[in-house]
Amino acid sequence: MSDYPMYALSEEHQAIREAVRAICDAKVAPFAAEVDEQARYPREAAEALRAADFHAPHVPEAYGGAGADALATVLVIEEVARADVAASLIPAVNKLGSLPVMIGGSEELKAKYLRRLAAGEGFSYCLSEPDAGSDAANQKTRAVRDGDGWVLNGTKRWITNAGESEFYTVLAMTDPDKRSKGISAFVVEKSDEGVSFGAPEKKLGIKGSPTREVYFDNVRIPGDRIIGEEGKGFEYAMKTLDHTRITIAAQAVGVAQGALDYALGYAKERQQFGKAIADFQGLQFLLADMGMKVEAARQLTYAAAGRSERGDSDLTFFGAAAKCFASDVAMEVATNAVQVLGGYGFTRDYPVERMMRDAKITQIYEGTNQVQRIVMARQLLAGVQSEL
Repeated sequence: MSDYPMYALSEEHQAIREAVRAICDAKVAPFAAEVDEQARYPREAAEALRAADFHAPHVPEAYGGAGADALATVLVIEEVARADVAASLIPAVNKLGSLPVMIGGSEELKAKYLRRLAAGEGFSYCLSEPDAGSDAANQKTRAVRDGDGWVLNGTKRWITNAGESEFYTVLAMTDPDKRSKGISAFVVEKSDEGVSFGAPEKKLGIKGSPTREVYFDNVRIPGDRIIGEEGKGFEYAMKTLDHTRITIAAQAVGVAQGALDYALGYAKERQQFGKAIADFQGLQFLLADMGMKVEAARQLTYAAAGRSERGDSDLTFFGAAAKCFASDVAMEVATNAVQVLGGYGFTRDYPVERMMRDAKITQIYEGTNQVQRIVMARQLLAGVQSEL
């Protein structure tokens, strides 16, 4: 039997949820509509999360971080996403960008960059390219040895928080003949000469989180910026995604809960035919399904977080399952919340249309849900699933 909580949160985890919710009620939710409307970075949220050490809670205490376990990190992201999905990408992407360093980096590399991350400097993840989306191994960015260092050239696309983050984990081909086994990982700094950024993408949702191309034009970096061993970059990248897909599930649960909360409040206040619309059985059934699916997604996400913390052999299946199921639920629940509000839900005067737009990306990034189903099927066929 595992001692990791699966069916009830510990007092410490409950306290974390309450602390993050209080911050979000005060510093995130009040600015969410404005952030979306202006497509600007949620600085109020970023400052509040940094002040409370929730911007990168996963960083170990040895490097100046909060040392949050996987479930605590999920709780932080879930609660921030309940208020604003764009803001929840701050702790989520800081984990995504830095986890390869934690998995494969030297002690010197960890000490240098995890301390700066804990102090408030952001960390993004550069894997996707114009021709390397779902086919992530099809890397064209090159890293070539130059004396004791490396020179990087290439383009990365769909990079979250690009331009805001100070540091970037960059996957680059070091031996083109070996495909995925010829890919290595490096830490590149925003200030490195030859690093530049494209214009922010004009997106359907998560407008407060900048998404840009990142360009590397003869970027020279020292040799000690390679993460782990040469040729192991793709392995580190895939191990990272096993863990961080759970943070996307947490985002999905958060935005679904936010949409459900708003729909419930509206249904109890909105009057039609002389009574609250919440009194109509047809609407009650819709709300019941929404609540049931949000809770199922939450439990699957927390169970996956437990496996992430322990490093269980079935983590790959559970990470993909949590991300896929929770994001499908988020899209369904947010869409149904718009339906509950009727015409009002279709306007920007109410938050559920933003939540619906934001929820969509959770079905796409860190591997589309079609890719997640491929991952799950392969795991099942290989016999890698928890014994019940």
